Amino acid sequence: MGRFVVGAIAVVVGLFVAGAIAFWLFKALLGVLFYLVVGALVVGGAVWLYGRAKRSLGTGRNQRRIEAAAATWRQRHR
Repeated sequence: MGRFVVGAIAVVVGLFVAGAIAFWLFKALLGVLFYLVVGALVVGGAVWLYGRAKRSLGTGRNQRRIEAAAATWRQRHR
């Protein structure tokens, strides 16, 4: 009878330790995943904002076309 009680207690303690380790590992992995998602959102948002700002400055072929069209319009409507 005494060996059964000791064995049962050992099984319960072993399950508790295994559960505690699994819970800690699961929590750590979810924390890492959360930080990865937040980091990806921040970097993606920064890239998106950079692209929007770059397009709004209008440096390039499109801006030159707009300026040429405006100059032509001004010359025709003096």
